[in-house]
Amino acid sequence: MQLTAWSRGLRVTAGGSGVVSHVGAALLRLLADRAGLTGALSAGLARAGRWPVHDRGRVLVDLAVMIADGGEAIADIDVLRHQREVFGSVASDTTVWRALDEIGAVQLRRIAKARAKVRARMWQLFGGPPTARAAGRDIGAGVVVLDVDSTIVIAHSDKEGAAATYKHTYGFHPILVTCDNTGELLALKLRPGNAGANTAADHLDVLAQAIAQVPAPHRRQLLIRGDSAAATHAVLDWLHEQDSKRGRRVEYSLGWSIGEAERTAITALPTQAWSPAIDADGGVREGAAVAELTGLLPLPGWPAGMRVIVRRERPHPGAQLTQFEHRDGWRYTAFVTNTPTGALQWLEARHRAHARVEDRIRCAKDTGLRRLPSREFAINAAWCTAAAIAVDLIAWLQLIGLDSDLAKAEPKRLRYRILHTAARLVHGQRRRWLRIPTTWPWAEQITTAFNQITAIPDPG
Repeated sequence: MQLTAWSRGLRVTAGGSGVVSHVGAALLRLLADRAGLTGALSAGLARAGRWPVHDRGRVLVDLAVMIADGGEAIADIDVLRHQREVFGSVASDTTVWRALDEIGAVQLRRIAKARAKVRARMWQLFGGPPTARAAGRDIGAGVVVLDVDSTIVIAHSDKEGAAATYKHTYGFHPILVTCDNTGELLALKLRPGNAGANTAADHLDVLAQAIAQVPAPHRRQLLIRGDSAAATHAVLDWLHEQDSKRGRRVEYSLGWSIGEAERTAITALPTQAWSPAIDADGGVREGAAVAELTGLLPLPGWPAGMRVIVRRERPHPGAQLTQFEHRDGWRYTAFVTNTPTGALQWLEARHRAHARVEDRIRCAKDTGLRRLPSREFAINAAWCTAAAIAVDLIAWLQLIGLDSDLAKAEPKRLRYRILHTAARLVHGQRRRWLRIPTTWPWAEQITTAFNQITAIPDPG
């Protein structure tokens, strides 16, 4: 009887007033306004001679807030729209569809320009981006780390651009670039499912977009990380050219395929050439070692200064090994870098920190990227842009308004603890007050974040 006592006398009825939910979503909406993003998008999407009822910059920000709040379909905008007493006038799902349909290549460029402008302002407010870390230490003061990778987005219905993927699934194959320092999603390129993993033109396009998103004062020291799909002649030559520009240092750390030449060089390595690898905390990793192949490997046609570093480790049970690896029982991986100095163990640990991009991709899929709403490719590309803005808003909220575990929490946890919070709306002293229950464990974090966001200077 005691197990069900909680529901004794409980009744549910409509007709309540003064209570609103998803209060934390107001933090993201307010942050977009105070950062200047809403105004910048409004200016970028304005069309001469057109004065829509719902400003297109406001619509795009509200869509991004909805996505960050966990919305997976355009119709979910109703969660904000039906709380007019807090959010004011919010566009209907029909208007959102229309707004997305208006976004073409020109509008995407304008949106990217607006995002870059606002990002520069936000990084200035942060005092610069946090320092990226690997193996328990800073990668370098002032170094901005960009991680490029692709992923598969499953399509459960026939959509324009959806196709069979190399993983024997059906959907899309976007490439994205995240900033390891801040967690922002700088650039995302939606591609058909049958697009190649190592298509150099796509990598160059998305990397150029991502670098353009980095505020100019912070482009002087960049580290580009990626897997072997990015290690093509065209991409490496382009990165070498970027590194040659005056006043800029562009380093790279990209995965490298092991072929016959690499296997021959590995076989020729003396025992003393191997050094113990280090783990994510900076300690010695048992059963793993690193060595350099550069001097033993012919590299005609590749950029000057490119180094090849190999790692070996004992495979985990069930790992698929090549015939070469079966001979000595080691599993080998390699990467290339143009960093001229530094211990091999450190360079290899710095490269393995690229694995964090998988976490970023998972969070992006949990923030709008998993489900594309339309049959039309252009509308889905516009949706992806809104999802990228949503990821940025979450990252900015964590950097400027949250601390402790919430500053590192993934989107689902933030929604449960912050964004979906309910409160009572009270009118008094010519103001509206959102009263969060004092019993809510994260009430103080929400009010602190609100105060810090409202303290952001007016963008003018």
